[in-house]
Amino acid sequence: MPQEQTFFLGRQPILDVRQEIVGYELLFRSSENNFSDFESQNQACMSVISSALSGFGFNEILGDKAGFINITEEVLFSELIELLPQEQTILEILESVPLNGETRDRCLSLQSRGYRIALDDHVFAAEHRELYRFVNIVKIDILETIPGMLPGIAEGLNKYPVQLLAEKVETLEQFYDCLALGFELFQGYFFSRPIVLKQKRLEPSKIAMLRLLGNLHADADFGTIEDSFRTAPELSFNLLKLVNSVCTGLREKIRSLRHAIMILGLDRLRRWVQLAIFASSDRRGINNPLLEMAAVRGRLMEFLVMDHHGLARNHERVEAAFMTGILSLVDVLMETTIENIVNELGLSDDISAALLNREGELGTLLSLAETLEQSNFGEVQDLVEKTDISFARLLAAQIDAYNWRESIKVS
Repeated sequence: MPQEQTFFLGRQPILDVRQEIVGYELLFRSSENNFSDFESQNQACMSVISSALSGFGFNEILGDKAGFINITEEVLFSELIELLPQEQTILEILESVPLNGETRDRCLSLQSRGYRIALDDHVFAAEHRELYRFVNIVKIDILETIPGMLPGIAEGLNKYPVQLLAEKVETLEQFYDCLALGFELFQGYFFSRPIVLKQKRLEPSKIAMLRLLGNLHADADFGTIEDSFRTAPELSFNLLKLVNSVCTGLREKIRSLRHAIMILGLDRLRRWVQLAIFASSDRRGINNPLLEMAAVRGRLMEFLVMDHHGLARNHERVEAAFMTGILSLVDVLMETTIENIVNELGLSDDISAALLNREGELGTLLSLAETLEQSNFGEVQDLVEKTDISFARLLAAQIDAYNWRESIKVS
């Protein structure tokens, strides 16, 4: 069953010599308390990536700034890392990652795809000169560095085409000292402590995720893949957030679940499912009645469009009806406004108009579904006449929707 819970993400600004923000380091947080508490560094890393992509959304937490994300050795060599948007991501290789030939080759491969590479909490050594020739940023923890050694370290690194980032800058004096040594980027409490971002999360059940992953590995047909999302509204919402994070600068608006899957591609979808499974908690989910209601709405609206217009289920108008229904309660579930949801997800104009103002055919059908739930049969009759749908067909659609939802429930 899906889990509705709150999730957290730390964000600390990184500034340039003009003290203007150029990026943010994204940090694992397990609560509103501003510290990190995790059992596994790999899980913390995957959790940050998953939260940034399909929880908050890259656009919402970064805007047009760069995102510095800590990368463990396991994540560095996994294909999961390739979900991150190349033009906006700086891969911050943790100090625990061995800087050997394999690491160098992997970083070069990722850099050739557009990622920028940073070395986190790095200790300067001449033996790493091959790395320094292509790495973009070297982060130096100035509190952990003997002050008398810092000028020599900066002088050594300034021979290479890297930007130096001073980490843990806590005073104005430290800022000016680092500036004089050639540091170009700065991070620390002198500028800003990390803030903790907080948001409601709809985490799909692991059963649903594992079924989807199984279908992807088995090269199931597109319809089967789409059905995995149709049966889990919370999975569909995460998919739409993911598409808007991974496919930055998306020019076309999302028209349906099928359209979203096609934009993302099955390879990236498979990577995301693996990431989400590893990053998720092991706590047992709860059955959320609002998700049940959203699924029934989607099926009801889909049935009515198919029945009224004689269309197949994979027709674009039918898929738009289903998507409108399953998204119609996300604002309540996420404790936000429907305007925020529409703006974040890049939905087509007809779906947006239906969700925002109950306009158009989809808006009318959504109003009909809502009114039917309230057993307000006087208003239902008015809407039935407006849509030219017979009352008998409406009841048939309602029965079909409930039966469909019961048939695909997972325990």
